[in-house]
Amino acid sequence: MLRRAVWQGLVAGLTGVAVMTVGEKIEQRFTGRPDSYVPARVMARLTGMRESPREQPRWRNLAMHFGQGALLGVLRSLMAQAGLRGPVASGMFTVVRLTTDQTLENATGVGAPPQTWPREELAVDLLHKTVYGFATGAVADALAARDGLGPGQRHAALRPGRRSDVGPLPRGSALLGRS
Repeated sequence: MLRRAVWQGLVAGLTGVAVMTVGEKIEQRFTGRPDSYVPARVMARLTGMRESPREQPRWRNLAMHFGQGALLGVLRSLMAQAGLRGPVASGMFTVVRLTTDQTLENATGVGAPPQTWPREELAVDLLHKTVYGFATGAVADALAARDGLGPGQRHAALRPGRRSDVGPLPRGSALLGRS
């Protein structure tokens, strides 16, 4: 199951990045916002590559943009395999994506905390990351559904509703923690 989650997550994450990128290009046509080179700068600082003073190499920007999205897609796929599916799970995942971006950008000194950004820029970033989170989630959920219910869903089906008197699934039925 974990092996499936990896390939499904890479597919879901790459699809999410592609959908987000198309949305970004459409938004840029309307707003005139230029390309961001933040992903390329973060990658350069994480790997020790040289940065140029202004524009960064397009390949580096795309590598970080798609690479980070693909890798985070694996987490969303693990969520779906475990039974965390649907819009609530995609919302939770969107927060993870935003947190990952901000941690990498701020830790490398490339970015500043979002509360210091102009409101329009913050709104645009939130919109695009939300598109990524929900597109990635839709693909991860669809792929995981082909494998049936996840352990969390099977546990919830024992007695519908949030109940404290329902014990855990047997070890062999869980995604992790098998004996």
